[in-house]
Amino acid sequence: MEIFCGIDWAESHHDVALVDDSGRLLAKRRITDDAAGYRLLLDLLAEHGDRPEEPIPVAIETSRGLLVAVLRTGTRQVYAINPLAAARYRDRHGVSRKKSDPGDALVLANILRTDMPMHRPLPADTEQARAVTVLARAQQDAVWNRQQLTNQIRSLLREYYPAALEAFQHKTGGLTRPDAREVLTAAPTPARAAKLTLVQIRAALRRAGRTRGIDAEAERLRAVFRTEHARHPELVEAAFGRQLLALLVQLGAACRAADDLADAVEEAFPEHPDAGIYLSFPGLGIQLAARLLAEIGDDPARFADARGLKAYAGSAPITRASGKKSYVGRRMVKNNRLLHAGFLWAFSALRTSPGADAHYRRRREKGDWHASAQRNLLNRLLGQLYYCLQDRVAFDERLAFALPAAAAAKAAA
Repeated sequence: MEIFCGIDWAESHHDVALVDDSGRLLAKRRITDDAAGYRLLLDLLAEHGDRPEEPIPVAIETSRGLLVAVLRTGTRQVYAINPLAAARYRDRHGVSRKKSDPGDALVLANILRTDMPMHRPLPADTEQARAVTVLARAQQDAVWNRQQLTNQIRSLLREYYPAALEAFQHKTGGLTRPDAREVLTAAPTPARAAKLTLVQIRAALRRAGRTRGIDAEAERLRAVFRTEHARHPELVEAAFGRQLLALLVQLGAACRAADDLADAVEEAFPEHPDAGIYLSFPGLGIQLAARLLAEIGDDPARFADARGLKAYAGSAPITRASGKKSYVGRRMVKNNRLLHAGFLWAFSALRTSPGADAHYRRRREKGDWHASAQRNLLNRLLGQLYYCLQDRVAFDERLAFALPAAAAAKAAA
């Protein structure tokens, strides 16, 4: 007799349901979200035949957290069921639209009983890959947070301090530069900026770590700050300055967090066995390669073929057909983190890989827009990455982007 477990998780407690292969409810229990509750869950599973060689599969609506970490010990298969899919399954058991936590746990257990081959268990990634996942995702979040704060500061400066934008937005890094943050902290309003002396500007640049071109940069900044612009009343301008100072504190923390996490990724990713394969691809550095590894994982059995990886990333098109109507378009359900990293990868590969650049240009000549051509290039790169990981070989430009027969004959002629 096969046993299936469903867990409806919450912040402080979790509801557990066990069913057999006929759908009969064997046990239900509410456990707390702590070590005692986790022990109670493992004891409950053991009472119903859970053994290391034959663990009971578990369905739950999340792939993260300590509860999932406890369940993933050993060879147990844990299925992270999408909440939208679980809601559709709920309607199979009743049309009244009733909902309860114990009922949801029962629905999850029955999903495994009836349709387990249709769902994918959590990948059996190594501990090293999961550590890279934590760091790479955290660094990606820090970069997004830094950019969001930069956009807020830029919008604020447009309202009352256009000279600051003229001074820094054309430089690499823009408002995230240490010298930009230091100068704006010293002069958060146009009135105070206009009063800055060359000595004060030089001191701010040195505090930011600048060592070269200080005198020329100080002259340039003083000229920009003393340019005539429209101004708010004094009190309003001072209020804007206080808001800018508060945002600069947050931006400084975000910049430090992004840099610290980037350093952590630089240490962790090269130690992974797959690092050499990822870094052999054009357009991939340590940070971007770590983001790809974080989402793809290192379980070789996770994807049955390259098409599975492409669909997971959202680079492969999807077909919707009904009767005489057929539509082929981009996927809306995908791993957004992987697709974001993939677009950066495809864009940077254009400058480092002649084959990738030629492939992109062929797609544009056929009428694809930039985003569509870039997505098509990513689709091809992901297929190449899949086979390199499976065969344990590095990327080879000549094999990856071999010219078609007609093009090769034309080039030879």
